[in-house]
Amino acid sequence: MSPLTFRYADENDIAELVRLRLRIDAEQARRFGGARWSTTINEGSVARGLKTGRVLMGLQEGMTVGAVRMETRKPWAIDLAYFTPASRAIYLHDVNIEPALQGHGLGRSLMEEVKSAARDWPADAIRTDTFDGAAGAGPFYEKCGFRAVGRKTYRSVPLAYFELLLGPSAAPHA
Repeated sequence: MSPLTFRYADENDIAELVRLRLRIDAEQARRFGGARWSTTINEGSVARGLKTGRVLMGLQEGMTVGAVRMETRKPWAIDLAYFTPASRAIYLHDVNIEPALQGHGLGRSLMEEVKSAARDWPADAIRTDTFDGAAGAGPFYEKCGFRAVGRKTYRSVPLAYFELLLGPSAAPHA
């Protein structure tokens, strides 16, 4: 399998990002049925994500096989009480890897690039939430070096919170 290359998405990538997310959503529905949580996936939602943050795409042989949206604005579902204080945090959304390629290290390669991008931003923490259930990505985030910092139900959706601290102050505060 050839290595990933990376670039930031622009408006010309919206249709491809929608297709990737819809393939993943269909696979999640096949595997987990209705007991899961996802957001609306359409060209408008992807375009809004490009305006509020940066979408890092992972490509393999020119094909989009992964993507993640990063932004500095705290999402509505994040409760900061669970996280280590940080002056500059990046929040991850829409972390996606082509379903047929999951489990081959591409997601971890994408997260390594996210860590590098966050340090360059600059940020001192990366934070995310995930569905707290079988369809959630908690084990994936732990494999990528994130630590679980809490669980909370938000608008009837069970969430698990994860963080990765960057830089010299990367140890959790007591």
